[in-house]
Amino acid sequence: MKELLFKQVDNSSLIIFRIIFGLLITLEAWGAIATGWVRRTLVEPQFTFNFIGFDFLQPLPGYGMYVYFAIMGLLGVFVMLGFKYRWSIVGYTLLWTCVYLMQKTSYNNHYYLLILLLIFMCIVPAHRYLSLDVKNNPKLKAISMPNWVILFIIGQIWIVYTYASLAKFYPDWLDGSFPELLMKAKAHYWLVGDFLQRGWVHMSIAYFGILFDMLVVPLLLWKRTRMAMFIFSIFFHLFNSIVFQIGIFPYMSLAFSLFFFPKEQINHLFLKSKAYYNSAEIKTPPYAPMLKSFFCVWFLIQLLLPIRHHFIKGSVFWTEEGHRMSWRMMLRSKGGSASFTVKHTETGKVERVKLEDYLTPKQRRNLVKPDGIYQFTQHLKKVYAEKGIPVEIYGRIKANLNHRTPVYLVDPKLDLTTIEWDYFFHNDWILPQPEDMP
Repeated sequence: MKELLFKQVDNSSLIIFRIIFGLLITLEAWGAIATGWVRRTLVEPQFTFNFIGFDFLQPLPGYGMYVYFAIMGLLGVFVMLGFKYRWSIVGYTLLWTCVYLMQKTSYNNHYYLLILLLIFMCIVPAHRYLSLDVKNNPKLKAISMPNWVILFIIGQIWIVYTYASLAKFYPDWLDGSFPELLMKAKAHYWLVGDFLQRGWVHMSIAYFGILFDMLVVPLLLWKRTRMAMFIFSIFFHLFNSIVFQIGIFPYMSLAFSLFFFPKEQINHLFLKSKAYYNSAEIKTPPYAPMLKSFFCVWFLIQLLLPIRHHFIKGSVFWTEEGHRMSWRMMLRSKGGSASFTVKHTETGKVERVKLEDYLTPKQRRNLVKPDGIYQFTQHLKKVYAEKGIPVEIYGRIKANLNHRTPVYLVDPKLDLTTIEWDYFFHNDWILPQPEDMP
């Protein structure tokens, strides 16, 4: 075990990854400002659907969130340059995690993956070469790193891809019907829009998606298939970037390849002036027992968290319970309609809630998700309580999966002020999904 984890290997792959990673997280932060993501998601809304239990995390007022993301981008530059590396990467990790937890309107599994990668970058010695930290303190300079760095990142990536592949084994994916829905939304794309509407393209997306996610890590690990898999990965991730426009993550995924190629090859291609380390010394640090315990807990959580929905009653597609942080990426389309009425319990007055007074158009999509219903109801209840008006709240909320006929998600006769949210088990106030839904 000591040799497996603490054998010293060349660190060229980690150094180059740090530079690419720093650039990408800088683009993520400053790009969020430039594209209007910060404005739409955190500045304009008067209410945010934060992760339940993290209500204390609220967007800063005024121009605060623009400054917040500008600082994140600056920290990303520092990571790339290796300047005050530990402070910079820890700072970015905390700021990004807070953004992730304070809103779910723009939820994306990739945002969660970035948190995991940031934690990884917090604990690895990524600043020990080609960094301003080394320039300022030459004693930091090192040309090697412990082997666990490579094992950790490959293990994490393998888990992500494997669960993403397994999640696709459901009828609407396997028969190509959901890929068809995905591509219909891209029909207006210049040059490729019509091409993406062909049936064989939908089936290719379905099965190449399963096979790629399942095999990419094993085939990158095997010398005979590594280069062919890498070339196909470039096509795969560029396709995702162009068609689905999912930000930095296709490029981050390509950067992972650095850890699969021979260390000497990475050193020769990117850091020719750096001496190649091949002494294979074993250096067991004094904190080795704590590090091993961390690895055990980390990977146990990573293995169990994505399957927790199997232990919760109902379909995860319908209830959303156990959906997040489980690598269930682009698997279903969920739409519907929602309207709310408020009944004043003292006077009997009934009024219809004008959703546009409370939520942005994008936020209203959360109202066909059970936790969104719960949170919005709690917000309405609080608004009326501040006015000293006790109320009952009712919702006519219909949801559909993959363009099926919409059906009620909750009983329209249920007073939604009485419901509670159970984070770990099924919430019985959610109506059962129809039999024709996955």
